[in-house]
Amino acid sequence: MKKFTYLALLTLLSASLHAESITFGVVPQHSASKLAKQWAPIIEYLSERTGQKIIFSTASDIPTFEQRLKNGEYDLAYMNPYHYTVFSELPGYKAIAKAKDKRLKGIIVVRKDSDISKPEQLQNTELAFPSPAAFAATVLTQAYLKQSNITFEPSYVSSHDSVYLAVVKGFFPAGGGIIRTYMALPEETRDQLTPIWTTKGYTPHAIAAHPNLDSNVKSKIQQALIEFDDSPEGLTHLEKLKLKGFVSAQDSDWNDVRALNITLLD
Repeated sequence: MKKFTYLALLTLLSASLHAESITFGVVPQHSASKLAKQWAPIIEYLSERTGQKIIFSTASDIPTFEQRLKNGEYDLAYMNPYHYTVFSELPGYKAIAKAKDKRLKGIIVVRKDSDISKPEQLQNTELAFPSPAAFAATVLTQAYLKQSNITFEPSYVSSHDSVYLAVVKGFFPAGGGIIRTYMALPEETRDQLTPIWTTKGYTPHAIAAHPNLDSNVKSKIQQALIEFDDSPEGLTHLEKLKLKGFVSAQDSDWNDVRALNITLLD
């Protein structure tokens, strides 16, 4: 009987600990291992500052991440601006923070030794993109190419890093990315690429909370994010993401993206 009671208590304790953990989903712009190196220290720091058990999570590719957002599988999520406009409706994620002093810009990159110096030279080529709904890297760059009557065949290679590597290796003459992920590349890779076109800037990625996340917990996490750049340790972690810090955010911050009337995930 005592053994049964002990096992029952362990089961209840385990369930309680699991229930108290908070999953923080990160859009897979890079490989899972690279994302973990960038984000795990930040999430661990958030856990220490808030007293909450926050667990890093991602997905194998961006479409899988989108499905998990749709299912509400993450308590917190770092998602692109278009994702936010979609998943703030259902299941109802609400922004709590965004990058400080930042506008999201898409880029088209080519090999530095390429003869291509402007988008018009990409007529009738196959181009690399992360995924159909990658906001700046795909949606904005493709919109420009189409508006410019540049015919191209898109190939989706799962992540920003895969785009850059595919262009470096000569699999594609060019590809779509964003400035932050381009700057986060290893120097030996970045030095082989050059952007030939840049989009206008939009509100950056959102850190958003699931509607079921406790409001007090959400407020603590938001405050910890805002104070991230107040300490040398926090700044060190932010440098890995090429970010200056975070500021509080509200839903209407993404109205510039909503105004584009993108319907890819409808």
